[in-house]
Amino acid sequence: MPTVLLLGAGSDMAVAIARKFAAEKFDIQLAGRQTAALQPQQQDLQVRYGVTATTHAFDATDFNTHAAFYAGLPVQPDITICVFGYLGDQEKAQQNWVEAAAIINTNYTGAVSILNIVAESYAAKKQGTIIGISSVAGERGRQSNYIYGSAKAGFTAYLSGLRNRLFRSGVHVMSVQPGFVNTRMTQHLTLPPLLTAQPEAVANAVFNAMKKQKNVLYVKWHWKYIMLIIKSIPEGIFKKLSL
Repeated sequence: MPTVLLLGAGSDMAVAIARKFAAEKFDIQLAGRQTAALQPQQQDLQVRYGVTATTHAFDATDFNTHAAFYAGLPVQPDITICVFGYLGDQEKAQQNWVEAAAIINTNYTGAVSILNIVAESYAAKKQGTIIGISSVAGERGRQSNYIYGSAKAGFTAYLSGLRNRLFRSGVHVMSVQPGFVNTRMTQHLTLPPLLTAQPEAVANAVFNAMKKQKNVLYVKWHWKYIMLIIKSIPEGIFKKLSL
């Protein structure tokens, strides 16, 4: 059976994605900082879906361990999905570099570090799929979350360049723009129901788009046009808005 590596497997979206792929008979590699917390999920996947599920210690911000982590996997995955992220506190990050660095390193630097390694492996084999969960927040900087948004903007650009580079090697790279998702990371926010997806909807959309080899996925189609409008606002007007 093909194998999926989930980086940041403890998040609500990752749990839903793992279940969707396991239901489709993919073996699952769960990677995260707290492997003990992943064990109930591992056991559930094996019992519920009859697949092989394993847990692996992985810290997105511990860059020096990434090469050994990937080399130590029992099976090289056919699909790698980068799910981890950190919304952080914008106001705190404006004054505290430790918080700003945590946002940048989790959402961008850590993702580039591990996916560079995965990309080299896939390019050598001339097959594989890389899926990165980015954010519509990266499509234009807004005062409410521009440090998080800038990190996601970098990640989106990285995925686009990686897709361009690996296309001739037979490796597919897909960027996912979920928009608002009802998870623990956003539970303190008041989200508009029409524009908010459930983790299970994200998982289904990711799987179906992967099968169709889509390049960019907006989980809620509305976001594609909302962001097109936002990006079209002249800078002289946009800078005066409270967004």
